Amino acid sequence: MKNLKYSLICCSLALLVFYSCVPLDNYDMPEETLKGTVYVAGTNKTESIQTEVSDQGVRIRMLEYSWSDNPQPFDFYAMQDGKYNNTKIFKGNYNICVAGPFVPLQQYDPSGNLTVDGSITRDIKGTVEIDWEVEPFLKIEWVGEPVVNAAKTKITASFRITRGTNNPNFQQNVTDIYLFVNSSSYHVGQHNHDNRYSGRLQGNAAQAAFATGDVITLTTQGEFSPERDYYVRVGARINYQTEGQQRYNYNEPKKANVLSN
Repeated sequence: MKNLKYSLICCSLALLVFYSCVPLDNYDMPEETLKGTVYVAGTNKTESIQTEVSDQGVRIRMLEYSWSDNPQPFDFYAMQDGKYNNTKIFKGNYNICVAGPFVPLQQYDPSGNLTVDGSITRDIKGTVEIDWEVEPFLKIEWVGEPVVNAAKTKITASFRITRGTNNPNFQQNVTDIYLFVNSSSYHVGQHNHDNRYSGRLQGNAAQAAFATGDVITLTTQGEFSPERDYYVRVGARINYQTEGQQRYNYNEPKKANVLSN
């Protein structure tokens, strides 16, 4: 019994010595802010890019060089209207860049050498606002308002799709044109839609519709319930991957007033 008590006392003392040698984590909590908007180039910051609310949308990447020459990337994502606001960032010196369904701000040659660098290096302290102007692969514009049929079970939308950049390296064929439908205005897109109703053109049909330059019209598939309003948004993408993702360009969501019709 005495040996057991002695062993317990020795273990307790050893633990006390160990923890007294461990440095306390007394760093200040991250409370700096980085915010801004990703705009369509040439619009004088009147038109923000429309995107997806996920890793398929606009990604902001931060590399902190305050402590390391080879930092781990810190990523977060913009909202569907191209705005971003992160209020939990440590003070420091960062290299910052955005990526999404637009001409890459950082481009590399086949050997992996950086040939175009549109990133920004900035000290983050307090609130820092950085806006970006980018060239989307595609621009999608509404033509009129979405139309609900008399039975209140389908929605028809008309729109026009044009190139968003003159750079021939980013003018691949259009592979998908999608009329996304959902009951939420904020969550409507590739990862947030009701697949029972959303209409689409794919492959050669999508490229052929785009190539005419005419107004494109799509109608929802199936028949939805007339007991609620729905939100629609058109997404289209080209045969090009940004950082391993083939991403959609969008127009802004519109409400289809089913209940009031």
